[in-house]
Amino acid sequence: MAEGVAARAAAVAILGAVLGEGRMLEDAAAEGLAPSDRARALRLAGDVLRHLEPADRLLDRHLRKAPPLLVRNALRLAVVERAMGAAAHGVVNAAVDIVRRDRRSSHMAGLVNAVLRALPESVAFDGQPVQKLPRWLRQPLVHAWGRDAVQGIEAVQANIPPLDLTLRPGFPAPEGEVLPTGSLRLATHGQVSTMPGYAEGGWWVQDAAAALPARLLAVQPGERVLDLCAAPGGKTLQLAATGAAVTALDVSAPRMQRVKANLARTGLAAGLVVADALVWQPEEHFDAILLDAPCSATGTIRRHPDLPFIKDGSDLPDLVALQSALLDRALGWLKPGGRLVYATCSLLPEEGEGQLAAALARHPGLVAERREMAGVDPVWWTETGGLRLRPDHWADRGGMDGFFMVQLRSA
Repeated sequence: MAEGVAARAAAVAILGAVLGEGRMLEDAAAEGLAPSDRARALRLAGDVLRHLEPADRLLDRHLRKAPPLLVRNALRLAVVERAMGAAAHGVVNAAVDIVRRDRRSSHMAGLVNAVLRALPESVAFDGQPVQKLPRWLRQPLVHAWGRDAVQGIEAVQANIPPLDLTLRPGFPAPEGEVLPTGSLRLATHGQVSTMPGYAEGGWWVQDAAAALPARLLAVQPGERVLDLCAAPGGKTLQLAATGAAVTALDVSAPRMQRVKANLARTGLAAGLVVADALVWQPEEHFDAILLDAPCSATGTIRRHPDLPFIKDGSDLPDLVALQSALLDRALGWLKPGGRLVYATCSLLPEEGEGQLAAALARHPGLVAERREMAGVDPVWWTETGGLRLRPDHWADRGGMDGFFMVQLRSA
């Protein structure tokens, strides 16, 4: 296979799995590729998913009828690569080669060649509308935050997000921009495991927004702390770094292996429990609990561009019910006067602001505590004491994941 074609062919296969089978991007990545080709395939597939609508608008001008999915995805990949500056010759040859190699589509290789050579010399998405969120998600977000805010979210999600790190004082760190909340943002980066400070455990990858729930909890040395739904472990590391006695619980044994590995790399300590939080019962109560509840993950689309194509919102009622059950159960594990931070990486109010209102109604005496946090814009706080983060916040810096979080305490 010609140079560069292996990664592109894998990207087309990944797109087929995501768009045709509803599989997640990471799960669809082809095995047997060299690590560099696999990484490139995932990046290319992600680029296409971020620009699917603009690519299709360009292609549809040159197609009389819709081609099979493999052909469509090969064309989409070629258009997106061209828009990102790749040389036309290599892109066209690779697309033709990919289509020709598949016996079901080999007869359409000529069409692919003709369509791609009919494109303008300079392919660009500038001036075109960015890709919209799916209707099931966009409509409630427009209702909640307004059309301008949603368009801002969509504009941020069209770009590859920067890499954010949570730092430990006194350790080496890569060069980057220190954000107002303390995270380090890297505009570009190489292989993570080769960057300064990684081997020493001086930092871990964590979106700047995802780093705030643990900071909101403001754990003190010696406190007994529970991290619920802990995997993949960024918040566990934050809590452990304070000197607290941390218990990390998650229902997934494979995901907890990542937590264990990160604790080992950083030299931090936490007790690990693999269990269902709806069944598990602690032996003692906790001073503080962090509940990063399972949710729609709609706040993470800038990092997971496959989500709009594999979700339809049908699981939302079950997720909301699970969040409520976990929250009620966790509140019962607090010491008198203890505090709990509830968080979801969701943009949907029913998984955030709605959960707060319902919890306050169910638990007389429960209060939402707002406190000053370094780098947090005061306008991000809601009237009821929650912190609402959106991808269009810090848009000029690359945005952030969408989150809702609130600290609760029994009066």
